[in-house]
Amino acid sequence: MNILVTGSAGFICGYVVEDLLNQGHHVVGIDNYSKYGKVEKSYDKHPRYTFVEGDVKNVGLMKELIADCDTVLAAAAMIGGISYFHEFAYDLLAENERIMAATFDSAIWAFKNKKLKRINVLSSSMVYESVDEFPTKEGAERKNPPPLSTYGFQKLACEYYCQGAWEQFKLPYTIMRPFNCVGTGEKRALCDKEIYSGNIQLAMSHVVPDLVQKILRGQDPLHILGSGAQVRHYTYAGDLARGIRMCIESEKAINQDFNLSTPVSTSVVELSEVIWKKLKPGVPFRFTSDEPFKYDVQKRVPSVTKAKEVLGFEANTDLNTILDEVVPWIQKQIEIGGI
Repeated sequence: MNILVTGSAGFICGYVVEDLLNQGHHVVGIDNYSKYGKVEKSYDKHPRYTFVEGDVKNVGLMKELIADCDTVLAAAAMIGGISYFHEFAYDLLAENERIMAATFDSAIWAFKNKKLKRINVLSSSMVYESVDEFPTKEGAERKNPPPLSTYGFQKLACEYYCQGAWEQFKLPYTIMRPFNCVGTGEKRALCDKEIYSGNIQLAMSHVVPDLVQKILRGQDPLHILGSGAQVRHYTYAGDLARGIRMCIESEKAINQDFNLSTPVSTSVVELSEVIWKKLKPGVPFRFTSDEPFKYDVQKRVPSVTKAKEVLGFEANTDLNTILDEVVPWIQKQIEIGGI
């Protein structure tokens, strides 16, 4: 397939594009480098990869890029860690709405006038921000109160774009909801501001890079946001990329939504202790709690049954294996000032 990937220079798409190319697809990527600045990818010179530096909100450019594509992965968005949700509450709503509207406008045009067959939307587990049923099945986002954060609310709005484009124009869609993606390439965003966590000042971004930095910089006891009892599903980015690619390829995924996640629950304290033992073997693990952010979801446990039954997708990379790859990368990034 010829596939347009928006936000192709981002963290998750770094894995997705590589996976798509490895499976023989042709990929056109577009990114304006707004998050990390210019980055190099291993596949930049791949013969089946074309990259265009540009703004997804430019509908004219998007029409040029999407004209020969069979499908599009709508992944471009302002996105960051938990501090990002609070620092850019308005931009996460307004800018991401503009990005999504331009993407859908282009996709609807290509569906009506060219050969585009489907739009694939990268949503988020944050659409389940207010649910109280676990494990959370697809569809719970419509039965429970809407997300409280602007980021979660806008991600849910992206899913309504799918509904609207289907009801009005019959544009087929697939919705994918990654859970707590962990991998290499998750660098500090250009707009991240440094804040204090205990005696350490850092750009609070995502939990794994933050914990590694604090431990390496000698923090003891380790400062954790909130009680540390928050439950997450830390999913390897390579597994998520495979799940996203399987959604794009499968006819069974048309007009469906999928949770893409490891089935394994891990609390923040459990994660912290695993990282601590890797970096400070033999040193007793101690932690203390900082006041949490306002939108700090306490429990996020997905049902992964639908993705397994419909697509045959499972995320099986265990946390230790993930950290053995990611922690050394973070250490290197700290040394070169990349994070």
